[in-house]
Amino acid sequence: MALTFAEKVIEFNRQLKYTGNLPEGFQAMNPYLDNPETMEVMQQFYQKYYSDSEQRKFIIGINPSRHGAGVTGVPFTDTKRLESVCGIKMQSAHTHEISSVFIYDLIVGYGGAESFYKQFYINSPFPLAIIRRTKDGNWLNANYYDDPALFETVKDFMLASLKNHIAMGLDTSEVFVLGKKNADFIRKLNKEAKLFDRLTILEHPRFIQQYKLKEKQQYIDKYLLALNNL
Repeated sequence: MALTFAEKVIEFNRQLKYTGNLPEGFQAMNPYLDNPETMEVMQQFYQKYYSDSEQRKFIIGINPSRHGAGVTGVPFTDTKRLESVCGIKMQSAHTHEISSVFIYDLIVGYGGAESFYKQFYINSPFPLAIIRRTKDGNWLNANYYDDPALFETVKDFMLASLKNHIAMGLDTSEVFVLGKKNADFIRKLNKEAKLFDRLTILEHPRFIQQYKLKEKQQYIDKYLLALNNL
């Protein structure tokens, strides 16, 4: 019997590991290895919203943050929204992540989590959190494109990851890319591997929440127009 979309995603996440090197000062964090409960809540989430064989459109982030998918295993979903919107409580962690706030306000505008997740699948070309050591020894979130050497190191892994996501049953006629700098790199990968017919670029939720909060509703409307192909 064919696997459901949920089973494919869960299997992908179960096998997810990055074994390559990273430039000095960078580390990849695998939430599924770091916290057994992450694997549990991730499975509950996908079984709740993806237990079918429907084709979905792909929304591409950058890479998970330590406080969002880096804890819950669900892209753009912190523990607050995992519980309050999706009804899945995480006992071992409590996180607030500003990109998650925007995405779930968007989901409300779209008609709710069930409607949204029936149409869309969100993930990242580098599906693990990346952290970077600062001069004073602290660790901060990093993006795969923050350092040219980092991008070159993880590029093949990212291409393989995108192909694996597509193979789950994603519509490749149009892909939604979050963040303009992210889009520059996805364009490069797309030119090389011919993954998607068309890229639709939207401002990243973190950028909107941090710098454009007064115009947030305008950005939600822009997203809704793009996602509904209006």
